[in-house]
Amino acid sequence: PAAPCPAQGSKQQGRCAGAGQVAAGAMKYSREAENSTKSCKASGSDLRVHFKNTCVTAAAIKKMQLKKAKKYLEDVLEHKQAIPFRFFNGCIGRHAQAKMTNATQCRWPKKSCEFLLHLLKNAESNAEVKGLDTDNLEIFHIQVNRAQKQRRRTYRAHGRTNPYMSSPCHIELILQEKDRAVTKGEEDEETKRPKKIFKKRLAQQRSQALTAA
Repeated sequence: PAAPCPAQGSKQQGRCAGAGQVAAGAMKYSREAENSTKSCKASGSDLRVHFKNTCVTAAAIKKMQLKKAKKYLEDVLEHKQAIPFRFFNGCIGRHAQAKMTNATQCRWPKKSCEFLLHLLKNAESNAEVKGLDTDNLEIFHIQVNRAQKQRRRTYRAHGRTNPYMSSPCHIELILQEKDRAVTKGEEDEETKRPKKIFKKRLAQQRSQALTAA
C-alpha cells in the first residue's frame, strides 16, 4: 500500500522495497532491532540519488520520531528548514537557516529528501500491517551505503572523452516503537526506606545538639 517510488519513470531506476518484499528480503541489514515484534524495516537498493547528499540527510533525521522526521523533510522541500552539512561539506555555502540546527553550512537536497520521505512512508505502511502504533515510532537505525557507480561519458576537445559517473546508493531503515515512560508510584510511609546518614553528618548533628543544650 506504499506510494510509488520517486525513481519510477527513469531509465536507471532503483529498487525501493519494504521488509516483506523480495528486494528487501535479499538485502542484509547491518543492524537488527532490539525487539523485532515492535519494529519494522524498509530499504532501497541502487537508488539513482547522490550518495553524499543522501548520507548527510539521513544523519540529520537519525533518532527522530517518525512524524517529526516527515515534517522536517517536507519543510526542507519547501525551504522552510535546511539540512546541516557537518561532513561532506567542501564548497557548501553558508546560510542563516543553518543556525536552527547549530551548524554553519547547509543545503536543501531535494531529490535525497524525496527518496527518504518515500522510504519513511513505506516503513510506516509496513508498521501498520504489523499493527504497530505509528504515532510512537522513531528512527532506530538508518544507513546509506555506496552502490556501484553507473558509467556515462562526456565529450571533450580534440576527440577525447572523459568518464561522467553517477554515485547511486543503498538505503536501509529500521523504525521501532519508543518505550513509554513509566511514572514512579507513590511509596507508603512503612515501605519507604530510611535515608542513609553518613558518620560526618551524625557528628555534625551531635555537635549542634550539644551547642543548643
